[in-house]
Amino acid sequence: MAVVEELIRKEADGTLSFGNYLLDSKTKKSDFKYEGDIYKVKTFNEITKLEKNGLFVYESVPGSTVTNYSDDGNTVSFSVEAAKDLGFTLELEPSQEYEVSLDGSSLGKMKTNLGGKLNVSIELDEGKKADIKVSKCD
Repeated sequence: MAVVEELIRKEADGTLSFGNYLLDSKTKKSDFKYEGDIYKVKTFNEITKLEKNGLFVYESVPGSTVTNYSDDGNTVSFSVEAAKDLGFTLELEPSQEYEVSLDGSSLGKMKTNLGGKLNVSIELDEGKKADIKVSKCD
């Protein structure tokens, strides 16, 4: 997988890709229009953050590259790559339980906090991507 040189882009399949963990200094792109919403990305080797209409969507420490990001309201899925192990946070529904999977294997059920934040840590080797799927439990 390669980094997103333009920082954020819409893919041919309609998904969103963003982030460049190879940058040495914080770089951002604002006012990216996608499906009627306005996105902003801030990214470099220490952190990657995505906002939608001024609200938090995704953050990783260290920085990452996310490809094929989609969110249908019940399931968030994407591939992620970073220079090393990372933790990411997603903004979802408050106090809701979600099934989290990594490369098709379940990591179990996790519950968001009162603010709707879900924190996940994964092991990664540079140049290797991980497929993430977070699905709302009934």
